[in-house]
Amino acid sequence: MLLDKKASGASQVTRVIGLISGTSVDGIDAALVEIAGNDIDLNVELLASATYPYPKVLREQILAVCAGKAISMAELAALDDAIAYQFAQAAQEIQIGNSPAELIGSHGQTVYHQPPSNSHSTVAEEQGSQGELPEQPISTLGYSLQLGRGEVIAQLTGLKTVSNFRAADIAAGGQGAPLVPKVDAYLLSHPTKHRCIQNIGGIANVTYIPASQGNWLELVCGWDTGPGNALLDLAVEHFTNGQQTYDQDGSWAASGIKSDALVELLLHQNFFQASPPKSTGRELFSADYLNYCWAMGSNYNLCTADMLATLTELTAASIADSYRRFLPQMPDEVLLCGGGSRNLYLKQRLQDLLAPVQVLTTDEAGVNGDFKEAIAFAVLAYWCALGIPGNLPQVTGAGAATKLGNLHIPLSSCC
Repeated sequence: MLLDKKASGASQVTRVIGLISGTSVDGIDAALVEIAGNDIDLNVELLASATYPYPKVLREQILAVCAGKAISMAELAALDDAIAYQFAQAAQEIQIGNSPAELIGSHGQTVYHQPPSNSHSTVAEEQGSQGELPEQPISTLGYSLQLGRGEVIAQLTGLKTVSNFRAADIAAGGQGAPLVPKVDAYLLSHPTKHRCIQNIGGIANVTYIPASQGNWLELVCGWDTGPGNALLDLAVEHFTNGQQTYDQDGSWAASGIKSDALVELLLHQNFFQASPPKSTGRELFSADYLNYCWAMGSNYNLCTADMLATLTELTAASIADSYRRFLPQMPDEVLLCGGGSRNLYLKQRLQDLLAPVQVLTTDEAGVNGDFKEAIAFAVLAYWCALGIPGNLPQVTGAGAATKLGNLHIPLSSCC
C-alpha cells in the first residue's frame, strides 16, 4: 500500500519496522515499511503488517500492573524483558518473506502514564472521593513508563532500535502524548479539506489537520479525547467472566438503551472539561472508573446491554464534545483508525453526533487504519535516525520541538 505523500528528489529508501502495543493490550502491532524523504516529502510504503497476541499469562500480568498491582523490582525487570522478547519476536516474524529491515521503532507497552502535575490523572480526583490526595510530586514534569527495553530488542534482532519515544517530550515539559500528530499531518493532510484523524484504541486521541495551505502545520492540534475501548473491554470481560474481551461490531451495546443523563453527568468531570494539551490513560479510565459508572448507572436502572450502550455513547460523545469545545473549526471529515473503528455501533453514533461531518476511516484515505500507529512509530524512528524532531509542541505542550527516542545499537555492531 502506497501512502499519498510522494518523495521529491527521492532519498535512499530505508526499511523500518514499527512496533506498538496499545492501552487495550490486545497484542503487538507490527508494520514493515519502506520510507524515503524527510518530513515534508515523506514517502511511506507498507510492505507487511500483522498483530501478534501476547501469551495469555503475560497479558494478564501486564493488565494487573496497569491496574496498580504492586510488584518487586525483580518482577518488574523480568516483565520488562519478557515484553521485549515478544516485541523482538514480532520484529523477526514480520520480516519473513520480505527483504530484511534496517531499523526498528518500538513504542513498547505503556504500563503507567502520569501527565504533568497540573493535570488530573486519578479517578479519586475526578470523583472528588474521600481520602487524602496524593502528595505534591517533587517535579512538575509528567512521567510515562513503557516496558519492552529497546536495547534487548536490538540485541535479539541484531537491528538498530529506537525506543523510549515519550521521554524527550516530557523532559521538554510536554505531556509525552499524543506523539503521532506530526506523522498524521504529513501522511493524511489534504489540500482543501480540514480533517480529524481519530484513533480509538484503549484511549482515544485526535489529530486535527487543516487544509495543507500556507502555515498549515503550525495549526495542527491534537489531544487525548478520553476513553476509547478501555471501559467497554473491561465491562465485556466482567460481564462474560473473561470469556469475551470486546463487543464484536458493537452488537451487544446496540441492543441496549443508552442513558443520555448518565453520559451528560460523566462529561462534566474534570478531564473532559480541561483544555488541551492533555493526555490520559488507564490510570483514570480504569476498573475503578468502570465501577463508578456502574454505581451511577444503578440510579438509572440500567441493565448490562444498557450499560454497554452508555459506555459506547461516552466514547462517542466525549469525542464529539471535545471537537466542539476545542477545535478551531469543525472538520470536513473524520477519519477513524484503531480497533474502535471496527465497532459499527460506535462508528454510527459518531456519525450521528457529528453530522453533517462525514465519518470515514483512514483506509479510505490510503493509510491502513489497523496499523497506522505502528506505521507512525516506524516513521518516528526514521526521523530520530535523521535527527528530525518528531513532536509538535502545540499538541503536547512541550517547550520545543525535539527529536524523539533513544537509539540502541546491537552488540554485534559495537564490536
